[in-house]
Amino acid sequence: MSVPLRLRARFGTDPSGPAPEPVTVTVARVVRPDRREAFERWAENVLGLASHFPGNLGVSLLRPGPGSSEYHLVYRFEDDESLAAWERSSERRSALAHVEEMVDDARYARVIGLDSFFTRPATPGPRWRLTLLTIGAVFAITSLFQLLVTPHLQSWPVEARLLLSAVVVVLLLGSVVMPLLTRVFAGWLRPRR
Repeated sequence: MSVPLRLRARFGTDPSGPAPEPVTVTVARVVRPDRREAFERWAENVLGLASHFPGNLGVSLLRPGPGSSEYHLVYRFEDDESLAAWERSSERRSALAHVEEMVDDARYARVIGLDSFFTRPATPGPRWRLTLLTIGAVFAITSLFQLLVTPHLQSWPVEARLLLSAVVVVLLLGSVVMPLLTRVFAGWLRPRR
């Protein structure tokens, strides 16, 4: 009988209950080109800290491929409690305080159990494609605003018209236009390799 099982039996916890499942966390960070060496040193350090943390089952650093600057840090813990202890730790907080200046974007994904071995997150396509799509969307919204709304606001001060235009563009872009365009152009934004 294993030690944890003996302890649960001794203290009255039902050993036949569901066993905690391993948890895998992947943190993707887009690193600024001039900070890659510093980031790699930071990543090796933080992964070293995590690897010695109670309940850790392994860590790895996935470096970006050609034309990318997105690194993936993978942490695997034996259960939610072990992961939560790592995420609340002063060591992790201290490490995170040093990484913000090195990255432009970060994403966090968490998978429980064996799902982490069989699911694969969608890989992003070239950033220039999303940038081009966004420019096109902003141009279309701004053009329509100028044609349909601005003629009715001639008595407004320029600053008020610009503010209204900015609000309309941002609200439409974030809530309607880009979600629709990213679905329509999904194959072009994330081409299969």
